Amino acid sequence: MELSQIIPHIEVLIFASDKPLTSLDIVELINNTFGFLEERVTLDQVESALEGIKEKYSSEFYPFEVRESGGGWQFLTKVSFHKTIAQLNGDKFLKRLSNAALETLAIIAYKQPITKGEIEAIRGVNSDYSIQKLLEKELILISGRNENMPGKPLVYATSRNFMDYFGINSAADLPRIKEVLADQIVEGTIINPEDFTDKTVAGELTEEDGEPRQDVSGITVNEDGELIVKDEDATQSGETEEQQP
Repeated sequence: MELSQIIPHIEVLIFASDKPLTSLDIVELINNTFGFLEERVTLDQVESALEGIKEKYSSEFYPFEVRESGGGWQFLTKVSFHKTIAQLNGDKFLKRLSNAALETLAIIAYKQPITKGEIEAIRGVNSDYSIQKLLEKELILISGRNENMPGKPLVYATSRNFMDYFGINSAADLPRIKEVLADQIVEGTIINPEDFTDKTVAGELTEEDGEPRQDVSGITVNEDGELIVKDEDATQSGETEEQQP
């Protein structure tokens, strides 16, 4: 089957689905539709068609796009139209998670599967309320019990809604902690010679005749905090540096 014949069927499947569709889901659905054909659609064909669909809706002409998010393909409105859509949905887009809920969600996302006790050990406070709110918002789910711990406590993990909300396809897509820290710019502290002596640089950098030295490239500070100025003449005669009192 030609890609031009497959593309409209893929578009309508993604549009009509109430959940993200994976490439394998699409292959199966299309083959079920055309089950009477001897030539079945392959995964490579579907993925090639999806690339074409993505490129098509990336145009500025469309206010929506096709993206792989939440574990599958979806039609999603573009970011620039967020405020327009928020008017239809009222407070739904305005509700934010509390800091406590965000902390709990981050711990679950990076440590899943994890028990409530383990979450509280990391946060240092009771997390009943935060966990309950995250369950209500369907950002996390109960994935089972820890059979190896006393009492076999419930374990929590992020949900498909979590992946959809943050635009990722699995927990593996979360940024690594090292990557987050690497993005932080650490500026070095500028240290001046005045920080190590009670005298000013101008006072130290003078010739015997009272004229200021022109070359300040030889300024150093020893371990005792004393200002050291290299003497070019002394250096040439074998002496390396002149210590100022």
